[in-house]
Formats: sequence, C-alpha cells, structure tokens
Amino acid sequence: MNENKKNKDKHPTIFEPVALIMNIFLAIVGAVIGMQLMTSLGLTPNTAIIGAVIAMLIGRIPIPAFSMFKSIHRQNLMQTSISSATFGAANSLLIPIGIPFVMGKPELIVPMLIGAALAMFLDATLLYKLFNSKVFPAAGAWPPGVATAEAIVAAQKGGKRSVLLGLGATGGIVGAYFGLSMSAFGVAFIGNIWALTMFGSGLLLRQYSIPLFAVDMNLLYIPHGFMIGGGLMALVQTTMIIYKAKNKKGQSKEQQTGEGSEAADGMKSDQETTRTLGFGFVAYLVIALILAVIGGLLTQMSFGMFIWFLLFAALAAYLHELIVGIAAMHSGWFPAFAVALITLILGVLMGFPPVALGLLVGFSAATGPAFADMGYDLKTGYILRGNGSDPELELRGRKQQYITGMIAFGVALLTVLFLYKGFFARNLIPPVDLVYVKTIEAGASVEVAKQLFLWAIPGAILQIIGGSKRQLGVLFATGLLILNPNAGWVVLSGILIRIIVLRVKGKEAEAPLGILAAGFIAGDALYGFFNSIIKFAKK
Repeated sequence: MNENKKNKDKHPTIFEPVALIMNIFLAIVGAVIGMQLMTSLGLTPNTAIIGAVIAMLIGRIPIPAFSMFKSIHRQNLMQTSISSATFGAANSLLIPIGIPFVMGKPELIVPMLIGAALAMFLDATLLYKLFNSKVFPAAGAWPPGVATAEAIVAAQKGGKRSVLLGLGATGGIVGAYFGLSMSAFGVAFIGNIWALTMFGSGLLLRQYSIPLFAVDMNLLYIPHGFMIGGGLMALVQTTMIIYKAKNKKGQSKEQQTGEGSEAADGMKSDQETTRTLGFGFVAYLVIALILAVIGGLLTQMSFGMFIWFLLFAALAAYLHELIVGIAAMHSGWFPAFAVALITLILGVLMGFPPVALGLLVGFSAATGPAFADMGYDLKTGYILRGNGSDPELELRGRKQQYITGMIAFGVALLTVLFLYKGFFARNLIPPVDLVYVKTIEAGASVEVAKQLFLWAIPGAILQIIGGSKRQLGVLFATGLLILNPNAGWVVLSGILIRIIVLRVKGKEAEAPLGILAAGFIAGDALYGFFNSIIKFAKK
C-alpha cells in the first residue's frame, strides 16, 4: 500500500483543485489569444513558454495554496494547457469553420466544427500513443519543447545554465526585433543537421527563385509537388520501419508477440505502433463519414464518388498528420496550411463538388497542429522527468500531460463555440480561409495536375536518398512552402556555427549549445507573442 502511494506521488495530477482551476483559466486565455491573433494577423503564437513563466510567477506568490506551482511538473502541466488550447482553438477549430462561412454556407459551420473537434482530439491521442516510438522518438529534436524545458530548468537551478539561457533569450529578442527568425537559428543548434540543411536550402530557393531564375515556384506548384512525393515516400518508409523491426531476427519473445506497449527502454513496441497507426486510419475514416453525412454530401454526389471521398479524406488527414508531425519534430516548423492546400488541390483535380471540397480542406486542416503541439509538450515533459531515466515517472507524467491537453482542447472547443459568431459577425476570418475558398472557386486544371506529378518525382527521390531518419524530401518541401525572408540564411549559418564549435570543443559543447538554442527560440517566441499583442491592440 505504501509503495503504491509512493509511486502515485511521483507526479502531480491535473485534478488537484487549485491546479485544475488555474489550468482551465490559462486554457481560456490561450484559446482567446489564439483566435484573436489568427483572425487579425494570420498566425498562432507559441504560448507554451508564456504558460511556464506564469506558473513560475504564481509559485512565487506568498500564498500557501500557490506554493505548489514551484514544482516543475505542475509548471509543465500549465504550459501544456495553454499551448494546447491556443493551437486547438486557432488552428484545429477556427480555421476549419471559417471555410464554410467564407463560402456562404453557414449551415455547414456546426457540422464542420463537429468534424474538426473529433479530428483534433484524435490527433493529440495518436501522438500520445506514438510518442517514443521508432516513428516519433522521444529523443527526436522537437525544438520548441526543448526550449520550454530548458527555460523551466534554468529558472529552477540558476547558475551557468540560467546565464546561458538568458544570453540566448536576449539574442533571440534582439534578432527578432531586426526581423531575423531566431527560432530557426536556435533549431539549427539542436536539430538533425542533414534535415535542417535541406530545410534551409528550401527556404533559400523559395526566397530567391524569382530574382535569380525569374521563376515563381508557388505558381508552378513546385513546393506542393515536392511535398506530395516526399510525403507519400515518408509513409512508405514509416511502414517499412515497422515491418522490418517486426521481422528482425534475434528479437525477444515478448517483442515478437507484441506483449506490452513499451519495451524495457521505454520505447513503444512495434506491435503497439502498428496498432496505433491502423487505429488512426480507421478512426479518420469514421470521422470523415460522420462529417460527410451531417454535411449533406450524400445528396451531392454519386455513391461511388461518396465512397471515394471518404477514403481520400481519411488518407489525406492521415498523411497530413504524419507530414506535419515529421516536419515539426525535425525543424520545429509545421507547414499545416500548405499541406492542407495540397489536399484541396488534389480534391479539386478529382472533381469533388465545392461543398465536399470545403469540408475536405477543413477536415485536413484540423489534423496536424494538435499532433505537433502535443509532441512539443511531451518533449518538454520528457526532459523535465529525466529523459526517461525513471520509466514509471515518465509514463505517469506523460499520461497527466495527455489528460491536461484533452481538458484544454475541450476548453478550446467551448470557447470557439461561444465566440465564433461574434468573430464572423465582425468579418474576423483566418486569412488562409480566403486562399482555400479562392482555390475551390478556381476549379481544376490539367496543367496543375501535370506540375504536381512532375515535381513529386524529385521529392520522392530526395526522400529515398535521405531515408526515414533524415527526412530530406519532406524537410526540403517544407522549406519551399514557407516564404520567410532570410530564414534560410539564418538556418544555414546556425548549422555552420554548430559544426565549427563541435569541431573545436568536441562533444562537451553540445549541452551549452542546446541551452543557447533554447534561449534563442524562447526569446523569439516571447518577442513574437508580445509584438503580436501590440499589433492587435493597435488594430
């Protein structure tokens, strides 16, 4: 009995009354901030560090009830809550329901909200089940998660760590003030060098394609084609990883039979990963069916096209989630808007009617952001809990973060449900929704199909060359899809500095570089958050 109590006390629960109230309050704040900034500026700020800072400040208030927030684990739950609500409300819910509004189909807003909400909850659940698998390892970069963890640890421990973090944060704020993407600079210090080199190269090529080659890559659908090829090959590689591992000689009997969801080292078993991926596709298929039925698509297309729509919508959502997750894990950036646009373009080429296309792109857009954000949050927790050194603590803490995220997503859903009419009445719409609707109105084109197929080939080849660990095709396509001035130079210069420092100082330089990287990312996030608030206030 005492041993069980000791184990349970290893990690705090989200259901402590004071903690639950504070987390719900932060979730409401995060959801409102996300909606406001998405509709006014077209972006979602990273609020995780803000949540951690608020928790730290609350813990220093001389009131006994607040002393619990001195715990890094409670601070972690609070950052999980606010970031989940921010991305959930803005990306997973508001963007999808804005599409039928712009299309002049207000009767589809509630059906779209139901479908998007189900997709959001499933999205985060799948990441929770896939975290620390061969597909999405806990040891992966997940840069924003590292930044939040380092900020919490530095505030707790102080000393050289806090000095390095402070220097990095100062550099991040100064660089961001001058228009440099300091998050990209920080990521270059901790991410996969090969993957980030391709990411930076893609960013540079997108920035200079017009002045150097007089070619607008976006108009020719080159980035989209690359992502289709790279994404499809990434799916093939993911499948091969699982089946190769399952058939590998010399496995233990437990690994071969799939007993247990975690191996001795905490890594999810291949059998569990296979089940999760299979469950994910079936669940997306069910959600697509629910969305299609309540959206009235049965009366708008033939039975054969209806079945094809369901299969394509489920596969598109499934691929969208994996691609966004892979990009987020390696680079800290996730091209959710662009990949949803690819889904829409393919849907247009397949001849789906406009209403079906609106529901399709909304469904696709709802997947990915919650998946990526849950990955960042669980990475933060993984570091704070000792990088898996205590498996029991890790699993219990991870579960508490998942529950916290689900509560925050529920708060985000209620917030959007109560506020969306007021936003739409004032014509406050996510800007990307206008792009989606314009694409639907433009219709199909044989030339677009040809361009997508043509550029999918080098995207697939690049992904094959890099393999599943480097993800060259997906990351290069991610860079091509993002137009961010000078971000490519920032990434590549950061990689060069990292290589030089490691050559001179050796492996012992990795930890200080990681802390500096966290500072750069945190400083950039803080500047972006407060700058966005100021811009919104001026509007």
